[in-house]
Formats: sequence, C-alpha cells, structure tokens
Amino acid sequence: MADTAILIYDDECSLCCGCMRWLKLHAIGSDAFEIIPCQSKKRMSLFPGLNEKACLEELHMVLPDGQILTGDKSLPEVLIRLRYFRRLAVLFRIPVIRLFSYAVYHLIANNRYIISKTILPLTEEKI
Repeated sequence: MADTAILIYDDECSLCCGCMRWLKLHAIGSDAFEIIPCQSKKRMSLFPGLNEKACLEELHMVLPDGQILTGDKSLPEVLIRLRYFRRLAVLFRIPVIRLFSYAVYHLIANNRYIISKTILPLTEEKI
C-alpha cells in the first residue's frame, strides 16, 4: 500500500472509465493504483484543495510522496506500474516523445466525450 498511486478521473466519461478498467487489469499488483472518481465524496474529502473543474479536464495522479502529476506528465508513472509496459517509461526521457505525448494526450482529452460516444457500447459498465 505504501507504493500505491491514486488516479483521479472523470467518471462521466466512458473512455476514462474504460481506461481505468484497463489500468487495473494490467497493473503490476492489486495495490498499484487506487482509482477515485473526480466527482466522488471520497475525492472531495481526501483532496479538498483539488479543484473539480481541473480534475475533470485531465487525469490527476497522486504519488505516494504526495506529489500530484496531471495529464501527460502522469504517463511515465502510470507505465512504471503496469506489467509488460514498465520499460516504455524510459522513452519519456526523450524530449520529442514528451512533446508527442503532450500533443496526443491533449488531443484525446479535449475530444474524449466525442470519442466516448463512439465507443460507448464497449465501455458501458462503471468501475
């Protein structure tokens, strides 16, 4: 539990819910992530200073040391906690990869509700 990272996501977005299910399925252990919806009372009580509008705009990851990473900045830490994908985290040291991940992450994040409508049948169940 000491190495558990908390992921705060938009529970109204079926794409986001599907991604959280995928992360739980591929995590290195059952305690790699604690997944909390941004809209939940638990998030509000644990992180009252976290603006709900901000956490609805992009993924927030709270590391065990309390550091908060948002959006594309959280991707290397997410990868480190996944089976079979851990080694990919090193790629984020390359500036062009960071730039590419920023662009792709924000393209998807800004269009996630449109994407969600397209894939809704694949992600209907909540976490």
